[in-house]
Amino acid sequence: MPFRRRIEKKTNYRKRLALLKSGLPRIVIRKSLNYVNVQMVNYEPYGDKVIFAFSSKSLKKFGWSKNCSNTPAAYLVGFLFGMEAKKRNLLKAVVDFGLQRSTKGNLLYAVIAGLKDAGLDINVDSNMLPSDERIKGKHISDDIENEFQEVKKKIQESYQ
Repeated sequence: MPFRRRIEKKTNYRKRLALLKSGLPRIVIRKSLNYVNVQMVNYEPYGDKVIFAFSSKSLKKFGWSKNCSNTPAAYLVGFLFGMEAKKRNLLKAVVDFGLQRSTKGNLLYAVIAGLKDAGLDINVDSNMLPSDERIKGKHISDDIENEFQEVKKKIQESYQ
């Protein structure tokens, strides 16, 4: 009989095993309708342990007043997460998308672009990352582009 989470289509155990074999912590990226969540997870024999986590909701502390589920917000939460990981000296990890579909330039890759810009060593093809115009929000409005720059600057200042 297959595992319960396999039957419920919540876990792909082959992918999970491949990620765990690396021996590195996993950066788990999940998206919902309203937020983007990023967690640093370590494998433990009796259940995974979350080291730390950020949600795009936490961007509001830095002055973000726009939607928390768009591409610029995903980049900023990845950048914030990467700065915290750098502070904790966790510079190398593998990315876990779970069962989410991986397409070129999507929200998940915006998070990875933020992680890379913060200084983490993530192995990813640069063709998969969204363009700078999408990351900065030029496709949405000029107003969001200005707020993006301000929030990114505040995040950098808080980690220096």
